[in-house]
Amino acid sequence: MKPNNPELIKVTRLLKSKSTELHTPIWNALAERLESSKHNRCAVNVSRINRYSVDGDVVTVPGKVLGVGTLDHKVSIAAFMFSKVATRKIEAAGGKCLTFSDLVRNNPTGSNLKIIG
Repeated sequence: MKPNNPELIKVTRLLKSKSTELHTPIWNALAERLESSKHNRCAVNVSRINRYSVDGDVVTVPGKVLGVGTLDHKVSIAAFMFSKVATRKIEAAGGKCLTFSDLVRNNPTGSNLKIIG
């Protein structure tokens, strides 16, 4: 079932067009994960991001970032949604919360990204 959220449709179209334009399969992989049904879309806690990343990493979450756990290093995270608690914890650790549009603009080749979720 295709998503009917206008913002989600906009993001998946951007990712697919950039994947075709720049020949970067990571954008298409993220778009496909975002297109899954809402019940199958991932939700990742801050503790999991902390466990699988190191200081300075750029992480993508094809879903929502939740605020359970702690983050003890600086990480830039791109996700479709962030809970308020997760945003506070990420920023308190010196990290950044990014949209996929920001991520594509800052890193068009998609190099050195980690997909968690």
